[in-house]
Amino acid sequence: MYSHQLHYLPLPPIVYAALLGALVALFVLIQIGVLSYAYGRIGLSSTSATLLLLASLLGGYVNIPIAHFASERVVPQEVIDFFGRRYVVPMVVDWPGMILAVNVGGAVIPFFLSLFLLARNRIWIVGAVATAIVALVVHLLARIVPGVGISVPIVAPPLLSAGLALLLSRDHAAPVAYVSGSLGTLIGADLLNLDKMREIGTPIASLGGAGTFDGIFVTGILAVLIASLPLRRKPSNISHAPQ
Repeated sequence: MYSHQLHYLPLPPIVYAALLGALVALFVLIQIGVLSYAYGRIGLSSTSATLLLLASLLGGYVNIPIAHFASERVVPQEVIDFFGRRYVVPMVVDWPGMILAVNVGGAVIPFFLSLFLLARNRIWIVGAVATAIVALVVHLLARIVPGVGISVPIVAPPLLSAGLALLLSRDHAAPVAYVSGSLGTLIGADLLNLDKMREIGTPIASLGGAGTFDGIFVTGILAVLIASLPLRRKPSNISHAPQ
């Protein structure tokens, strides 16, 4: 009945344009050789990684409904400021409760891409450890924003996941950063707060949507940057016999 209201930008258009510009600039720098992207460090070519991040950005507009709470109080607002960011939420008149949805760009694509990177790079254990740490920290930082959802500071997931990745697995820092930053944010901010979703009072509560989408997307860009960094090589232990 209200399917046309399900799809909206979780961020202002100018923020979307900035994220798109950052993605394009990153891809151009890699292509002209300023950044030496290493395929083996993440498991995806630079083109594939860019296209997936672009799909994630475009997919932020699409929400897939998974549950409907008909008796919830709704607080329709158009723009809300929190953590220094402005969130755009749909204006709704006579909305019959709250719809719980999953954002394609902020949850669906990052989830399946994370599973691929975990399997492709065989980083199940280190990925789980890093994800658990990010989830815990993000959960402590997460705040309920009435009329929007669950919000976390945009810089927290990318910086924390990058630091953990470089510390725990330098050889696979890029995929560990993406997996822990994406899944850790989704788990810590959204899944661990599912019991509070019905108290938010928003027409649509989207997992991976407003409040967490930008942090997850920036994590993806940061993972590509890490894949472009030179890594220290361990000195060889092979000794050469004197001739």
